Amino acid sequence: MAGIANRFGLVAASVVVAALAACSSNKAPSRVPVEDRSGTMTKPAGAPAVPDVKPLPGAENAGKPGYYTIRKGDSLMRIALDTGQAWRDIARWNGIDNPNQIEVGQVLRVVPPVGAAAVSAAAPAIAEPPGVAVTRPVTSSSVTPGTVTQGAAPAASAPAPSAAATAAPAPAPAPSPAPAAAVGEDELVFIWPTNGVLLAGFDEAKNKGLDLAGKPGDPVLAAADGRVVYAGAGLRGYGNLVILKHNNTYLTAYAHNQTLLVKEDQSVRKGQKIAEMGNSDADRVKLHFEIRRQGKPVDPAKYLPGR
Repeated sequence: MAGIANRFGLVAASVVVAALAACSSNKAPSRVPVEDRSGTMTKPAGAPAVPDVKPLPGAENAGKPGYYTIRKGDSLMRIALDTGQAWRDIARWNGIDNPNQIEVGQVLRVVPPVGAAAVSAAAPAIAEPPGVAVTRPVTSSSVTPGTVTQGAAPAASAPAPSAAATAAPAPAPAPSPAPAAAVGEDELVFIWPTNGVLLAGFDEAKNKGLDLAGKPGDPVLAAADGRVVYAGAGLRGYGNLVILKHNNTYLTAYAHNQTLLVKEDQSVRKGQKIAEMGNSDADRVKLHFEIRRQGKPVDPAKYLPGR
């Protein structure tokens, strides 16, 4: 009986071992993650194609002197004012046809290329910046005598001198005396753009110029000889604005006008009426006047004569 029992136990054990083996053979084998060390990544089947990201124009010049990286909220007009340049010149240097199409992160040249003039004599056909106001056409009365205008007829030739007049050459004129007080190459002598009383003085953080009181229609005068590099309403907070470029160092800005009497690329003379005072984009009638030295606002009171 003991032998039968032992054989029965062996058979039972064999059945259990066979069952366990069968169960283990049906279990899916575990997979060890494979690490890709080839340096490439295989795109999963059916995944959408990822377009190549192209660098923005001028990215290779980021951080270099003479270049500006566009930030959120910038406009070409604002960049031009803050760098002391004409917006059309910046557009030309960077091959920009539409000043409204600039991107955050784009890098712009804001100084003239070597051999290029900082102030262009004839601006290319470039779209106007947003919000440009319609300016009143310039009449003949608003052109200062002595200003050369396009299409002007040449002066009549003087009659040829007689033989007697050419027999003895006239003595050379004496040299003009040197000015009593010499100024730097790009330094200027400014005049007040209006006679209004001072409402607010210069504050680099809050008020980048002087606010001067007046009545609607009061004349706004050019503070120095220059060229109009902007006339419009495309710069928020300034209303109807005129910007004059005087040389490679100085700009002046005249804001909140009701009427603009000049247009871009026009040459103006010191004391010429360029606008009429108003309250565009302001809480009252006033002239906001700025002097910018290489794009940086400076206190106009330090450059204007005493009253």
